[in-house]
Amino acid sequence: MFTGIVAATGKITRLQALEKGVRLTVTAPGLALADVAIGDSIAHNGVCLTVIAKKKASYQVDVSRETLDCTVGLDAEGDELNLEKAMRLSDFIGGHLVSGHVDGVGEVETFEKIGESHLLVIKAPKNLAKYIARKGSITVDGVSLTTNKVKGRTFSINLIPHTVEVTTLKRLHPGAKINLEVDLIARYVERMLGAR
Repeated sequence: MFTGIVAATGKITRLQALEKGVRLTVTAPGLALADVAIGDSIAHNGVCLTVIAKKKASYQVDVSRETLDCTVGLDAEGDELNLEKAMRLSDFIGGHLVSGHVDGVGEVETFEKIGESHLLVIKAPKNLAKYIARKGSITVDGVSLTTNKVKGRTFSINLIPHTVEVTTLKRLHPGAKINLEVDLIARYVERMLGAR
């Protein structure tokens, strides 16, 4: 479980093809790895992956073909990643509850500076639109954000300067693909209502 509050950014410094997926070496000098053990989870652009090896400032994770087929940003050397270690039950939840299981890939329609902030407009896949609510929570490439306006499949977000500065969202542009995870509570509410 995660909170969507990015702890550091890292970079894919090596990509090794596996029979059914890839092994990534991620270099993350800004992420404290001293308390990370083999088998621990780290979110990469919102995708929960298991650490299989580590060094002082880098570690390795395996990404299955299934994960590669339903996410973006995990398939090229040099790609930058938003990183967050799994939360402890005693941690402060500064964002919202995030599972690290990407629900779909959205597309950036607008990314422009408005005053000190940035306006981000995203078009979600049709099957996810019903889970996105005005002033609700959504995870974009692993970053917990609040929606401002929602119209059909399109929603807008205001990004404050700090968020742009400390995440990879600063590199967004119209047409960019991004990982989306909808609010976990919305999914459970739908399931409970459907079970009646």
